[in-house]
Amino acid sequence: MPTPDHTNGAPCWIDLMTSDTGKAKAFYGELFGWTFETGDQEKYGGYIMAAKDGKPVAGMMQKDGTMAGMPDIWSTYLRSDDAAATVQAAARHGGQVYLEPMDVPDQGRMAMIADATGASIGVWQPGEMKGYGLAAEPGTPAWHELHTKDYGTAVKFYQDVFGWDTDVMSDTPDFRYTTLGAGDDAKAGIMDAAGYLPAEVPSNWQVYFAVADADAAVEKAVATGARVVDGPEDSPFGRLATLADPTGAMFKIIEDTATSGAAARPQGT
Repeated sequence: MPTPDHTNGAPCWIDLMTSDTGKAKAFYGELFGWTFETGDQEKYGGYIMAAKDGKPVAGMMQKDGTMAGMPDIWSTYLRSDDAAATVQAAARHGGQVYLEPMDVPDQGRMAMIADATGASIGVWQPGEMKGYGLAAEPGTPAWHELHTKDYGTAVKFYQDVFGWDTDVMSDTPDFRYTTLGAGDDAKAGIMDAAGYLPAEVPSNWQVYFAVADADAAVEKAVATGARVVDGPEDSPFGRLATLADPTGAMFKIIEDTATSGAAARPQGT
């Protein structure tokens, strides 16, 4: 599959903030066939790059002492030509700034914000590092999805701040869903989650990984310390499951996304 085309405003990177990088490497290495390289501590803070077939697919970072009480979590980053301008726009449109734009030497610039509905999202301005080099094939990111308690506000935020050209996939009381792009060209989704997210769970982005066989992947994940949260179950978009890794970070898997990233859309809870 060709290198993903990371257009402006679209998902381009994911990383895991984890309480145990050793467990995370062992788990994801076994499940997805990833290999790992740890960056220079002084230059990159020990950031770990995960690769599949020699191409970068994700990052990992050890949580520090300032993050007590914060759950282990996967984050999605959206591409920006100008991280500073994007962060300023986010603040103007009801978002919050968690991390001001900072240089990652030789690689690019990053920031972390919350959208206007409280969901955390990363911002990546590429330098040498353009983003993940593989997508929608086994062991790589397949889809990115915002589950939001304020659907209308969320859609407008991503239109205004990241320049999303959106398409309404469904607009019924039971299923409201908007995508970045349309059809097979869609790159991410926004789901109305007001009806099912518990009060204590904030709006959040969720990452899907492609697998060749969802049931086999679930079996392997459980055998290596994961917990099944939901599924596996069939959907119009493929066979899906939601898992928590050995330290609790949530992620999704989807079978049969080889034809296009759009095949991964969408899931419910």
